[in-house]
Amino acid sequence: STAITSFKYQTEHGEVSLSIEDIKTLLCPKATEIEAAIFLRKCYHQQLNPFLGEAYLIKYDEKAPAQMVVGKDTFTQRAERSPQFDGLRAGLIVKAQQGTLEIEGSFATDDQVILGAWAEVYRKDRSKPFRMTVSMKEYNKGYSNWTKMPNTMIRKVALVQALREAFPSAFVGLYDEAEILEGDLMPLQ
Repeated sequence: STAITSFKYQTEHGEVSLSIEDIKTLLCPKATEIEAAIFLRKCYHQQLNPFLGEAYLIKYDEKAPAQMVVGKDTFTQRAERSPQFDGLRAGLIVKAQQGTLEIEGSFATDDQVILGAWAEVYRKDRSKPFRMTVSMKEYNKGYSNWTKMPNTMIRKVALVQALREAFPSAFVGLYDEAEILEGDLMPLQ
């Protein structure tokens, strides 16, 4: 077979040498050969270093499809490298005594009900920000970090979605782990 089983490539943080064997041994032992090969190619083409947490291959059990996710810092770092990037803002949408409010950041008081989150990404070449709002009900299914830090997770979903809208070519096919729900994984494509 002439299938490529490893790549050596440059990333923002230096050279990466990555193979299907590395992926199956060090990063995701439950991955199939095909899933590891697809992850290898995505890391290569997107110049992601999985050893620095820029990308992860997640597979909860042998029967579930594997899913590639990208760390939030990868999204923000790539946006910052663009000469068109002009900042961002993100926060929570809460129900409070005075009605529905948008709060910047991820802190809410105990008497505020988190309804969702919002994010705005600004580009120098656009007159209006890319704005995204997301619903807590749609994403929080009570898995893993959603039970420990739901405010941070929902804010992150809004932020990475706004970044993907603002810089589509930089983030094509990339998703943050907060957007992927345990049990609802999409197969690698």
